[in-house]
Amino acid sequence: MSRVVRAAVVQACTEFHSLDGTLDKLTRFAKEARENGAQLIVFPEAFIGGYPKLSTFGTALGVRSDEGREEFLKYHQNAIEVPSATTQEIARISKELDLFFVIGVIEKDGGTLYCTVIFITPSDGYLCKHRKLMPTAFERVVWGNGDASTMPVVKHTFYKQPRQENDPGLDADTNAVSSKLSATICWENYMPLLRTFYYANGTEIYCAPTVDARPSWQHTMRHIALEGRCFVLSACQYSEEKDYPLGHAGVDPSDRNPHNVMIGGGSIIVNPLGEVLAGPLLGKEGVLYADLDLDDVVRGKFDLDVVGHYARKDIFQLSVAGKAI
Repeated sequence: MSRVVRAAVVQACTEFHSLDGTLDKLTRFAKEARENGAQLIVFPEAFIGGYPKLSTFGTALGVRSDEGREEFLKYHQNAIEVPSATTQEIARISKELDLFFVIGVIEKDGGTLYCTVIFITPSDGYLCKHRKLMPTAFERVVWGNGDASTMPVVKHTFYKQPRQENDPGLDADTNAVSSKLSATICWENYMPLLRTFYYANGTEIYCAPTVDARPSWQHTMRHIALEGRCFVLSACQYSEEKDYPLGHAGVDPSDRNPHNVMIGGGSIIVNPLGEVLAGPLLGKEGVLYADLDLDDVVRGKFDLDVVGHYARKDIFQLSVAGKAI
């Protein structure tokens, strides 16, 4: 019996300062993905809330400006609480389309913002979240740190056909495919012990939302797939100057170049042997698709299981928040 899940990876930009506009965009991409047979859809880092590239928030060492505080206020206003009415709306779309969502969002919790990924399923709605453990460089000015309480590995059952309650003609065994999924955001992927934690917890579909558009990112994604013997789905934003409001840092209103690329994309899907199944997608918004044969995870571990027969647990041990893994 085949264990295949059809996945979609979205490359797109936020509708800045418009939650409704961003949700409309999310819905359009989700419907397109479902029409193409997708059961799982992954959106980029900070897709809801936005990644304000080049913003300084009026900050230098020892200095904060009134203008920067206003910029932070606007950013906070366009972030979402998790869970919230927004996650309920996405859950409604998920159920309607029978589509599992993995989405990068900017989460607000009181006065603190977090770079977060949310998991939303057709059956359960909002399920859980992962907060980025270590924001990178200047991101630490505007985002808080995640912790060990939001590092889920989600077990989910995908159905090849939409489920119909009490349908005697649908064989549950042949219709159902179970898998484990995780999400690691942007440069968290360079934290070897975090990767090892997810490998040790059996992730098969390793989602990597990002805004890193450098060519080296694709090498990183291929390395992780090969190392962890898992499928890697990396969704990157693609944005141009026209996608940012006037007055945004790096956007000169007197010399505006609408098609100047701000974040160049590079979304990619990789199999457990490090082979590229789709992408990298460059220079435009769009959707990548791939059929993930989950038995390839086991085939790959025949000669390399970094948390099993290749681990040397007699020498090395990983502990998370004081607990051995």
